[in-house]
Amino acid sequence: MGLCDLIKQKSIKQSGNKITKLTIFSTVLIFHDTLFTNLVILVLMKLQYESIKPDSGSSFKILLTPNLNNIFYWHFHAEIEIVYVEADKGIRHIGEHISTYVGSDLALIGSYIPHLNFDYGVKTRVETVVVQLRENFFHNGLETFPELNEIIELFERAKTGIAFTGDTKIMAGERLKKLSALHKFDQFFELISIFQLLATSKEFIPLKARPLTSKSIIKEQDRILQIYQFVDENFKEKINTQAIANKVNLSVPAFCRYFKKTTKLTYTDFVNQYRITYAKKLLLQDSNVSEACFQSGFENLSYFTRAFKKFTSESPSSFKKRSVA
Repeated sequence: MGLCDLIKQKSIKQSGNKITKLTIFSTVLIFHDTLFTNLVILVLMKLQYESIKPDSGSSFKILLTPNLNNIFYWHFHAEIEIVYVEADKGIRHIGEHISTYVGSDLALIGSYIPHLNFDYGVKTRVETVVVQLRENFFHNGLETFPELNEIIELFERAKTGIAFTGDTKIMAGERLKKLSALHKFDQFFELISIFQLLATSKEFIPLKARPLTSKSIIKEQDRILQIYQFVDENFKEKINTQAIANKVNLSVPAFCRYFKKTTKLTYTDFVNQYRITYAKKLLLQDSNVSEACFQSGFENLSYFTRAFKKFTSESPSSFKKRSVA
């Protein structure tokens, strides 16, 4: 067994929400910062579709701190979602975008974009506000109001995900935290006002995430899943690009182009990065540098040291010394 584990699905029930299990597989790369290293964990699990009902007497749903930090909840839904979270540190994983946040995070996620719960893995206090709106929220006559033009444009940009930073994040976050205490009528207009704040802000990051709306994207995720599984099972062996290309029914040149476009890495770099992650684990478990080198699939120490420095900016011996200290 390598670093890759198959996560068993968990049955999750939330008030007013029904979660349906699908047989769509997706891959997730999560980067955890620890005291010793940035550990890359490859997770394979089933993507879940979430069916959402608005709150009674409302056109949207508000969730407050759902406490899913011990559950890896990789999911998608038809609703547009705005999320504000406060925690010491956490993971922002929306579609193909993966990063960490510190202190707080604010994101607007379009319909059908797979995303991970923002409190996943958080061990300290966490406060979350999630507001979920129908995908046609502004398509029932509201789009004809010129006063809402900037918000309509915001929602167009949100189709591929947006994260907000700076004062915008702080101001919108504080207002979202107070939203549930308002009367339903006031909630509606306060939410519109928050969207106007976001629409006119320059403090944002486009996440460029793709909605799960086509069979071609699902097919692509299935292909990349096959590749990750192959790497997990064979990373200790000599790198064989022909074998993995055959497995996914591509020629070697076509596979190399596809893999570089999808992961931004060459296949060799990806396997070596995977090996380095495994080698770090061995070094932390009292293996010496030579043992970590050969047990993680490298054939000589000099190449192992060069690869280790390339991905970690330090030598294996320095890493081990610093970790032990």
